[in-house]
Amino acid sequence: MSLKIKRLAPLLTIFIMVTFFTSCAVKKTKNIDYGSQIQGISESPTLHIYAPKKALKNPQPVLIFVYGGNWNSGKKEIYGSIGRNFAHHDMVAVLPDYTKSPKVSYDEMAREIATSIKWVKENISAYGGNPSQIYLTGHSAGGHLVALATMNPSYGIDQKDIKGIILNDSAGLDMESYLKKNPPTTSQDYLSTWTDDPENWKQASPINFITAQTPKMKIYTGEKSYESITSSNKAFIKELNKFQPDVKIQWLDKKHAAMVTQLFWPWNDRYEEISQFMHQ
Repeated sequence: MSLKIKRLAPLLTIFIMVTFFTSCAVKKTKNIDYGSQIQGISESPTLHIYAPKKALKNPQPVLIFVYGGNWNSGKKEIYGSIGRNFAHHDMVAVLPDYTKSPKVSYDEMAREIATSIKWVKENISAYGGNPSQIYLTGHSAGGHLVALATMNPSYGIDQKDIKGIILNDSAGLDMESYLKKNPPTTSQDYLSTWTDDPENWKQASPINFITAQTPKMKIYTGEKSYESITSSNKAFIKELNKFQPDVKIQWLDKKHAAMVTQLFWPWNDRYEEISQFMHQ
């Protein structure tokens, strides 16, 4: 065996182990249309479901994972291994897609995510999930969308239906403050995403909808993330602590992208932490 092959062998072994772990014992149901009934949306958004294959005595808690991508990029297929990893921790994972900017604004995106939550509430029992134990999580723009869709009453989610929200280096928690200092332009499709109306910026900001009814939260933030994210997370937790005084930011020594790529590793500590949060 050559030296080069010897060096690659451990990496190949790890790759095979990870692939085996994330592929076995999980049932995937692909591309379920959850959004063809959404008025004004030309594309019908779909979702994937990842559930444990083994027969479990009781329905499992449900975790809806919404990916990020600056509100203008991304697709659920990239995050399949994350769905499988969550399913390995005795939960049913749901990964919805959503339409991006510049086709739609944040409002339509949040409306789609709210619709996916309603679909899960009505249908997840057929996939082994417990509709009375729905949790939400999202990275970056995905964190913004799960928070906004749940907390802003205009999207029609009964907050009592959501048992908890896990924010992972969430962007956009206080878009009103950010956009007042940095008005949106066509760069990064921000004008399409947020519009130039300050009232929309207010409605787009989850920080403005924190109340005593806000579901319990767990918040991860990267110490090396973007300043706009770290500052808005600090502002958000300050307001949240008025109603949930025991919640603290769990700071991780990571950059923004690494806050989600860590989840591709099935033995990452976040899985056990989130599982404990959901089962407590």
